[in-house]
Amino acid sequence: MGDDELAEIRRRRMMEMQQQAASQQDEAERQRQYDAQIHSVLMQILEPEARERLNTIRLTKPDFARSVEQQLVMLAQSGRIKNKINDEQLKVILKQVTPAKREFNIRRKG
Repeated sequence: MGDDELAEIRRRRMMEMQQQAASQQDEAERQRQYDAQIHSVLMQILEPEARERLNTIRLTKPDFARSVEQQLVMLAQSGRIKNKINDEQLKVILKQVTPAKREFNIRRKG
């Protein structure tokens, strides 16, 4: 390989890395905008106690909290939420959304 070939390979690799970094920045910006939209909708439909409960859940179960947030936003956008959701109402919603736990009994035969 000559110096020209190496320089061309380096140039192409540098361009690929720059494009990849730009696409990652675009994706991160889209994610921030999406999170900001969800946050603003939640501020409108949840009372402070309910928001606090949801934030506490987010600390322990982030995926579950994100799914609950998305469901609340969808309900708000469809017009099914008329008033702000208080803590008690959020508890009821969480009980409905929480997947049922399975119990396993292990018995030894001996």
